Amino acid sequence: MLIRNSTARMLALTLVFACCGYAEAASSAKTAAGMHGEQIRIQGSLVIIEPDIELTEVTAGGLQEPRREWTIAARRNYPEGVRQLLTRETGPRISTFDVPEDTAPGSRLGQVLRLNQEVAMSIAQYSATGSVLATQKDPLTGKPLLDWQLGQGVQEIRELTGADYALFTYVRDSYASSGRTALRTFALIAGAAMGAYVDIGGGVQVGVASVVDLRTGQVVWHNLMVRQSGDLRDAEGARAAVKQLLEDLPL
Repeated sequence: MLIRNSTARMLALTLVFACCGYAEAASSAKTAAGMHGEQIRIQGSLVIIEPDIELTEVTAGGLQEPRREWTIAARRNYPEGVRQLLTRETGPRISTFDVPEDTAPGSRLGQVLRLNQEVAMSIAQYSATGSVLATQKDPLTGKPLLDWQLGQGVQEIRELTGADYALFTYVRDSYASSGRTALRTFALIAGAAMGAYVDIGGGVQVGVASVVDLRTGQVVWHNLMVRQSGDLRDAEGARAAVKQLLEDLPL
């Protein structure tokens, strides 16, 4: 299993993007540029690293309670959805890699996984409007650049998998309970009666995906997805999420 320490960062990102108007379906795919400014293409083989996914239920009081059976289903459905999408589009050769249960945080593999989590979350955070780092801006357009490196430590994953690229995925998906849904409906109706829009919120799906070149350590593609709909608990819903999260993957 993955060393799952990204939950707090993902929840913080969820709040930030919800407050910034990202609550509706949105994504922000970015692709790195080559030495001459050309868009990098993913060619060769790609390994799907065991996804870091957690599903929760939002109680009437707004607390998020982890649902283990939902999470297990989502972790099974997501890699299959990726495989189906990329196979249909005649993309790179696909394989999967499950992180060993006994992987220690201080091991070489554990350190690479933790580093990638931090880098992926940082890209999501510092690519948002108003938060772009000065060193990550195009000097001509002012738009965010995708110029991030993990270093040669990723060779550990290349040696274990034999792949040229690795796809990393982090998803936090929540679903409103019947009590939360009823309370939300009541708030909307009560607000409308008073001439105001009152939405206490329900579930939200936030996903961060990145592709790393395992030969160089370069992050060649990254996407952030935020939406209020979607369901990773079944195969159809997982395929829809995969399609949006892997939008504009440079194959």
